Amino acid sequence: MKKRHLPLKIILGLLALLLAAAAGYVIYVFAAYYRVEDHQALEVVSMNGADHGEPAVGTQYRIASYNIGFGAYSNDYSFFMDGGKESRARSPEAVKENVSGAMETVGAIAPQILLLQEVDVDGTRSWHINELEDIVDNNSYGLFVNRTFAQNYDSPYLFWPLLEPHGANRAGQVTCSAFPIASAVRRQLPIEGGFMKLVDCDRCYSVQRIPLQGDAGELVVYNLHLSAYTSDGTIAEEQLEMLFADMLAEYEGGNYAIAGGDFNKDLLGSSAEIFGVSGPAYTWAQPIPAKLVPEGLTIVAPFDPEKPAASCRNADRAYGPDNYRVTVDGFIVSANVDVRKADVWETGYRWSDHNPVYMDFVLR
Repeated sequence: MKKRHLPLKIILGLLALLLAAAAGYVIYVFAAYYRVEDHQALEVVSMNGADHGEPAVGTQYRIASYNIGFGAYSNDYSFFMDGGKESRARSPEAVKENVSGAMETVGAIAPQILLLQEVDVDGTRSWHINELEDIVDNNSYGLFVNRTFAQNYDSPYLFWPLLEPHGANRAGQVTCSAFPIASAVRRQLPIEGGFMKLVDCDRCYSVQRIPLQGDAGELVVYNLHLSAYTSDGTIAEEQLEMLFADMLAEYEGGNYAIAGGDFNKDLLGSSAEIFGVSGPAYTWAQPIPAKLVPEGLTIVAPFDPEKPAASCRNADRAYGPDNYRVTVDGFIVSANVDVRKADVWETGYRWSDHNPVYMDFVLR
């Protein structure tokens, strides 16, 4: 009789162990989760570029934004959270090739201000390569004199997908400037609660203060990466409302305000129609309601009607003409900033699931 019951006891014991392990993992994930405090001062780091001095009112400058996708997204890469198959960069060499290629593209764009998103400093998904120090700093092409880094998230180890877990990842936003940055701060954005906070992780924007010539005030530059993997799209709207209030206060105080980055919103309002593609109603690719944008601020969606190009592809499969594409990267400017041009720099998504965007502007 004992032998007959032995297999059942073993099965029940294994189930108990599995349940205990699952419960322990859930406890670990929630215990390890944390958010970086609000108003965190950011270190301004010197780079090897030539110091352009303080920018001047009336002179044209260029700002660029590029989500480099933690160095994983060659144009044949698919990502599991977008409906694809892969969860990590394919190799350390692939990470270095993709981020170096992205920085070579930055060199061709030649901006005076650069906003980067999804820069890993230590990640399972990026083979623990410090993309900030090893690649970004070493590939600035002498363009920049200062930079900052704002941690966007530091996720606990995620055991999914089971065969190749996404792991633990620490990443953030990098702002590079050809002008001296006087100070910088990280602002904590509202995020979704409950289990979804583990999926979307922490979110923030950084604020860089650049003094202008002749005591003309400051150029206040915001680098942002809004929420994507949420159960509804209202969280990003709350994040935008916070950003708008911050920028409007700077403008009303006599400063110039420019924000740029990955909004995870359809900045063109009808990207699928414009680019002739179809896809499900992604919560991260909805238009920004016009009523949210206060007077004194304008959203700038990079676009050339003669050569239309989207800033982002959905990475459910390798890039092709039928990929869902949408422009989620762009800028916001205060009313005293004159936008001369804004466009997508077409790369064919060779180095990231995003194309870089840029804007030429003059401070009035």
